[in-house]
Amino acid sequence: MSDSHSLDGPVGHSHTHDHSHDHSHDHGHEEHTHPPSDLELRVKALESLLVEKGFVDPSAMDAIIETYEHKVGPRNGAKVVAKAWLEPEFRDWLLRDASAAVASLGFEGRQGEHLKVVENTQTTHNLVVCTLCSCYPWTVLGLPPSWYKSAPYRARAVSEPRAVMAEFGTHLAEDVVINVWDSTAELRYLVLPQRPEGTQGWSATQLEKLVTRNAMIGVELVAAAEGSPL
Repeated sequence: MSDSHSLDGPVGHSHTHDHSHDHSHDHGHEEHTHPPSDLELRVKALESLLVEKGFVDPSAMDAIIETYEHKVGPRNGAKVVAKAWLEPEFRDWLLRDASAAVASLGFEGRQGEHLKVVENTQTTHNLVVCTLCSCYPWTVLGLPPSWYKSAPYRARAVSEPRAVMAEFGTHLAEDVVINVWDSTAELRYLVLPQRPEGTQGWSATQLEKLVTRNAMIGVELVAAAEGSPL
């Protein structure tokens, strides 16, 4: 197996790099290995009270979260990817200084200020994880999915990335090197997937529809186009 985990970039199996930075932000979720914080408990209590009093429809709340998690946030990232596929100069800028390149499209904020984009190629595949909590590029991907925050994913993405990706239906050739990148409070990662064949002549809007949140995390590939674009 040719999975790579260098300590100056992707995480290593020994996982000795410093995680002493603050991970206190945005980590209040049910699948965390630590007990919920006081703030998280207060949020849950407030949510329950609002639902109980009839001020909030739980189904409506779930719909809003679902929309932001799967549609609004990831669409920003899809725009970034499509532009990189179409414009070599933007791609080079994105790989050199992702924070600035993404900000030029209007996608910036506390969660996306320090961003690094890693590119998939024929010989290298990238996978993103946060081993201690759920650091995630909210600005371009929206809310992190529950599985990304789960303890099993955070542990197994480092120790057995191929097995994790296989559970998402992704099977790579044995000679493809897998780099696992560990997000931190200071630095978040976004995967630039390979552009699928059969998309020559497609517009940015058409390409964006192919790009998924999971592909920008690295657990899946962008599906090859079938037929002609709409």
